[in-house]
Amino acid sequence: MSRIARFVIWICSKFTKNEIQEIIAGLLDVLENRNPEVKPKDDFKEKHPNYRKFSVDSLAPLTEPQHVKKEPTPSLDWRDLLASYHKKHAKPLGPVKYRASSPRIPELTRCPSCQAPHDYLYYNDGMKRSQLRCKVCGQLFQQEKRFRKGKTKYYCPYCQHALFTWKQKKEVTIYKCSNNACPHRIRKINKLNEREKALAQKRSSQFKLTYQYREYHYQPNELAPSQPEKQAVDLQNIHNGPHILGLVLAFYVSFALSARKTALVLRSVFSIPISYQTVLNYAAAAAFYCHGFNLSHKGSIDKISAGDEAYIKVMAKHHFVFFFISSKSLKITSYHLATTRDTLPAIIAMKETIRTADPNQTLILVTDGNPSYPAAIHFLNADRSQNPSLQHRKVIGLQNLDTESQEFRPYKQLIERLNRTFKHHLKPSHGFNSANGALALITLFVTHYNFLRPHMSLDYKTPVTLPELEGIATIQGKWAKILSLAA
Repeated sequence: MSRIARFVIWICSKFTKNEIQEIIAGLLDVLENRNPEVKPKDDFKEKHPNYRKFSVDSLAPLTEPQHVKKEPTPSLDWRDLLASYHKKHAKPLGPVKYRASSPRIPELTRCPSCQAPHDYLYYNDGMKRSQLRCKVCGQLFQQEKRFRKGKTKYYCPYCQHALFTWKQKKEVTIYKCSNNACPHRIRKINKLNEREKALAQKRSSQFKLTYQYREYHYQPNELAPSQPEKQAVDLQNIHNGPHILGLVLAFYVSFALSARKTALVLRSVFSIPISYQTVLNYAAAAAFYCHGFNLSHKGSIDKISAGDEAYIKVMAKHHFVFFFISSKSLKITSYHLATTRDTLPAIIAMKETIRTADPNQTLILVTDGNPSYPAAIHFLNADRSQNPSLQHRKVIGLQNLDTESQEFRPYKQLIERLNRTFKHHLKPSHGFNSANGALALITLFVTHYNFLRPHMSLDYKTPVTLPELEGIATIQGKWAKILSLAA
């Protein structure tokens, strides 16, 4: 009995005749596209798992081919070859006898194989006079090199063939390997199932089979992490003192209360008349100073760092917060707010992560399967001012289906735990009306996480220890001290 037949029997056993008629009417609406919110299951992707699957090749291109065809080196001296000929044939091998109308070989020309002089050379291609043959060793060669050194910028790392410019845009140039016998292309074709191979014959452009390299043209001013705007509120001239400002940040950020609840607690418990808008204004003004403090006091990073994106809603639209965290010190090494998960925000987050690394330090960045990350790794490794030994490791899915995912899964869980903590602090806000408001909370969260929040795995110490905070018992006092150091 088929699965559909069993499903029909189950429906008949659970619903009445009228209910089944309603179910049929609802299914007809779906089939006739009268219900835009419900679509039937599309099994095309299941049958064609590699169809239009975008990915970035892990290997960077070569700037010059590894197997360069070299000029032949002399194997035997032409004098030794003449002596061998004389010994074998009992007569000497004389120079080339030219006809009166035959062209002469330039005197400085020599055989590249045996170094025989021009007397033993002759043209082998008639009137073209470009190909020469040596009478002593029989070597064929060109009198002048036919091809100039190519202007190829990159070569395929799998087959050494030159990459050609496939697509060119303002922000990126895409290079592609044209070798149909490339091992990388053959490996990709062998991964296709029978349906995909048949479809590839008709729509080959819908399958990424050949090696591609994306060269991005971002300028240095585009690679700065997002930072909060300077507010009109001057923290030095506010009506409330540093202690009350520290209380505001303690409840709003450290204890993850909403702005309205923070104002309510301050008014009900401490008799401090303050509005929720003032809480937001104080937070935005403090975030401007805390951003520079976060970047200047994060210190060195560990060998392995993990990164991921967290969703955040700004004006009812999805935005993405890129985080990277060190594996041992557990400090957040970079954060960036973006509207997309493209390559540029990934580059910005990774670039800030490795900014304070030792020049000779080997770094490993662990992320998920987002193709923006390997593209960012290529961009950063191509920049000689950055660490050239930057490596990337991917952890795919929820199950360990490969050795790399199994080895680096604990680091991926580390960044997922950070995202969960961030969502706990984000939830009371219920979205933001501006990107600056979202960025202000993100910045203050990083300040709290790195300098104020103790970690059990660090023996209840903070990821970044500040000597200036020692001896300060209250959280609001620590916030006030950080703001005095940051201002």
